[in-house]
Amino acid sequence: MSLPCGGGKQREEELKRQGWIRQFVTDEPRLSESVELYRELGYEVRLEEASFDEVNQICKNCLPSDCSKYKMIYIRRKK
Repeated sequence: MSLPCGGGKQREEELKRQGWIRQFVTDEPRLSESVELYRELGYEVRLEEASFDEVNQICKNCLPSDCSKYKMIYIRRKK
């Protein structure tokens, strides 16, 4: 089951080639807290629309149909 958000595997592969490492999907208030923490630890932070390509039936029951508030956090060390 795949919800209509994010760029999927192709987008993820492009980010990986650029050195970005996928962390996790979240929304506020954890999103802002996590971004701040990663920056304090010396990482660049990139937010992308969440992609729910690997959602199982149990997760599907809890996820809203509008997943635009969820973001995938990517990090990479500052150069």
